[in-house]
Amino acid sequence: MPTAPRKKVLVFRELPPDQLERIRAVHDVTVANPRKPEQLSRFDEALPSAHGLIGSSYPVDADLLARAASLEVISSVSVGVDNYALPALRERGILLCHTPGVLTETTADTIFALIMATSRRLVELALHVREGRWDRNIGEDLYGWDVHGKTLGIIGFGRIGQAVARRAALGFNMRVLYSGRRDAEAPGLEGKATRVTMEALLAGSDIVVLTLPLTEDTRGLIGRSELQAMKPGAILVNGARGAIVQEDALLDALNAGQLRAAGLDVFASEPLPLASPLRLHPRITALPHIGSATHETRHGMAELATTNLLQALAGERPTALYPLG
Repeated sequence: MPTAPRKKVLVFRELPPDQLERIRAVHDVTVANPRKPEQLSRFDEALPSAHGLIGSSYPVDADLLARAASLEVISSVSVGVDNYALPALRERGILLCHTPGVLTETTADTIFALIMATSRRLVELALHVREGRWDRNIGEDLYGWDVHGKTLGIIGFGRIGQAVARRAALGFNMRVLYSGRRDAEAPGLEGKATRVTMEALLAGSDIVVLTLPLTEDTRGLIGRSELQAMKPGAILVNGARGAIVQEDALLDALNAGQLRAAGLDVFASEPLPLASPLRLHPRITALPHIGSATHETRHGMAELATTNLLQALAGERPTALYPLG
């Protein structure tokens, strides 16, 4: 049986050594992270002859794809695909793979941690201790708010949204509302999560969580009118993509007291610029996009992405092929 030909793979974000070795065993590999100035020229040199790309968190737009004349597959170490020029991939017949499922529970943990942190003011009060300001029992001005028994609204009820709902309904006795195009068949949530309109969700939720993908339809979805429609004193938690929320409108809602707090793991511009008013706002708990950032989950994502890549380059159907239509 003839040996399958070795192909050229461009790794544009570092992989765990064991996964990198899986690729090197059967293909010729160039590792070049274009975010690092000293590696950009190597990336540019390798791109035209690359048959496969694997990495994440770098915009692969139509101009970049035009320079990748030999490209057959992109394997993204992510669930979201908003960094990729989908129409250009579709037109060229280039496969796009991603890593759904692997990070569901970990990301739901992070989102629920933000729910707890914003409601109980954990970061603010931890700083109160660290900065030496805890010199007496705290008063009402530093009290938080209960999470248990409250109403949680989830916009985007896929794997991650449902995992958050299970934590809320089963662990904290929360009423769960969700918005979506259709009723969801959510194991473990029978009778505990109710599909409602977006308007009803915003008006009826004490905490609103975003877990939907960024698309042209969802970009800027949460703006002034949506924030104004939320229950006075509600909390917004964004564990999806920053560009779904109009950040200026969010700041205005917080400053006006319409919202009590916001927990944000994602931002329209990342890393968050030092000059951003979101960074030091007293009512914002901000995290550096760590939804899936545990050792176990990030390795699992890299392993699935590597499997997807090797399958595609071998002419097999990848385990997690993104449907380009």
